[in-house]
Amino acid sequence: MQKILRLKSFWFILLISIVAFIFICNYVIEKTASKNIYSDISKIPYNKVALVLGTSKETSKGYTNYFFSYRIEATLALYKAGKIKYIIVSGDNHIKGYDEPNDMKKALVERGVPGNIIYLDYAGFRTFDSIIRCLEVFGESNITIVSQKFHNERALYIAKSKGLHAIAFNAQEVSKSFGLGTLIREKFARIKCVIDLYILPAKPHFLGSKIIIPE
Repeated sequence: MQKILRLKSFWFILLISIVAFIFICNYVIEKTASKNIYSDISKIPYNKVALVLGTSKETSKGYTNYFFSYRIEATLALYKAGKIKYIIVSGDNHIKGYDEPNDMKKALVERGVPGNIIYLDYAGFRTFDSIIRCLEVFGESNITIVSQKFHNERALYIAKSKGLHAIAFNAQEVSKSFGLGTLIREKFARIKCVIDLYILPAKPHFLGSKIIIPE
């Protein structure tokens, strides 16, 4: 009987510890980002470079991915308002026929953004990689990150941890009915973010040659 009670106590304590760790990770990430995140384009400061975090153009069922569409619109708004000069579109293209950076560039060019101010980062396999490569490959430490708020918060936390001076502009939120799965995954992504930074220090999958963005 005592063994059963000890076992139950162990699992209870473990569960409470996991829940507490999730709560702490989310609180610290949101708190860290709170002073550097913007939704009002008239209030966001100027930065030379915007880093647009990638996602697929379409859902797995072939529908429009509003996370993608709204990030493109937010980036366009920053450019038109004169809040940025250059754009890095960072995403995944390691599978044939799947190319987040080129999809983002094409969408921006179709909306009037000059192609010669857009730089492609093909090795932004995850947010961590996109942030580190912005500093190590493109040499940019003062950036404006573009994504939805929940994603921007984690990206800002990574940026600050790695010494970047970053702010973020929030793209329009996606309805919960459409983006519920993404929002749930984000909770676990934040745990992994903290583990990657402080417990099992991670490195980008790939760095490569330097790319210089002019002034």
